[in-house]
Amino acid sequence: MGSRYDGRVTTFSPQGRLQQVEYAMEAISQAGSAIGILTEDGVVLAAEKRITSKLLDVRKSAEKMHKIDDHCAVAVAGITADANILINYARLEAQRYTFGFRENIPIEQLLMRVCDLKQSYTQYGGLRPFGVSFLFAGWDQHFGFQLYQSEPSGVYSGWKAQAIGANTQSAQSIFKTDYKEDMKLDDALLLSLKVLSKTMDTTSPTPDKVEISTVTRDAEGNVKLHVYTKKELEELCERAEPLLKAQKDEEGDI
Repeated sequence: MGSRYDGRVTTFSPQGRLQQVEYAMEAISQAGSAIGILTEDGVVLAAEKRITSKLLDVRKSAEKMHKIDDHCAVAVAGITADANILINYARLEAQRYTFGFRENIPIEQLLMRVCDLKQSYTQYGGLRPFGVSFLFAGWDQHFGFQLYQSEPSGVYSGWKAQAIGANTQSAQSIFKTDYKEDMKLDDALLLSLKVLSKTMDTTSPTPDKVEISTVTRDAEGNVKLHVYTKKELEELCERAEPLLKAQKDEEGDI
């Protein structure tokens, strides 16, 4: 049962809350999890792929990873229809900046523009908040590789490792113990599978249930987004099996 303060997004409750914003955050907490890990040589984005039916014709290799510009990508948790609107908006803003200044838009500035739009949907009657949260990953010449999280309220924050969606508390507990400042990209890939094994409530993630992509720079300094193919995911899952088995044995001992 909702309270009498949740009829409009512009109405504050006596506790100073916007109930519709909290409902949007609850919708995100029920969605498939997505995680991001920042390293010195790149950013890893990983997400749970929830296939509702074997009959579904999946044409794309990724459904929760989206390229914004050549130097920026996002992972999504929440309502896909809302995410598509914001992703298209972010792409348009990135191209507007490039057209005007002849350079890629800084990651934080792009995030600020998206979050300004999110916040405006919590301020006017007849609208509802976007029920989606993003993990922005990218590189620019000002701050190098970066990882940000955005929320339905329009708040954003920078992270070294973060999870959105279901079972975020389990993911955070693993990040606190296993994340290291000098972690390499390959170690972050294995850690991402370890975290997903907890957020997905399964001991062994399979290529059909996970999506992984990386944002890195090549020898010429060009930023590139690489979405892992099914074959690459199979190889990665095989390499992660000893780590996942050790994690399961530790939990069994406890």
